[in-house]
Amino acid sequence: MEVTTIGLDLAKNVFQVHRITEGKELVFNSPLRRAQLLPFFSRIEPCLIGMEACSSSHHRALELTALGNEVRLIPAMYVKPHVKRGKSDAIDAAAIREAVTRPTMRFVAIKTVEQQALLALHRARDLLVHQRTQLSP
Repeated sequence: MEVTTIGLDLAKNVFQVHRITEGKELVFNSPLRRAQLLPFFSRIEPCLIGMEACSSSHHRALELTALGNEVRLIPAMYVKPHVKRGKSDAIDAAAIREAVTRPTMRFVAIKTVEQQALLALHRARDLLVHQRTQLSP
């Protein structure tokens, strides 16, 4: 039974993992603590992993790519139509897994550490310019 697709819902301390096989059979849909995430992915075969794009997803994507996985980041607004009911981490992980398999889905490029640092620098500068403009009479 080979796991081919995983939907990973990121959170602060507990991540929800939704795994299916090539035959679309559910293998695993349960939470993992932060410390368990990398050991878990190092034990399984490399596969396709989908995550919602957010500030921490780029860091996680770099870590999971280093383990040989194919990671795709999806904008949150493209995952929303795949949520079948309610709002929970397990449902969100299933929706992410569903969205990552769509052939016409648009993905976000994974940023390197240098790109993230440069982006933070630009945002900090923009904030300073905005605050200086507010202070001027």
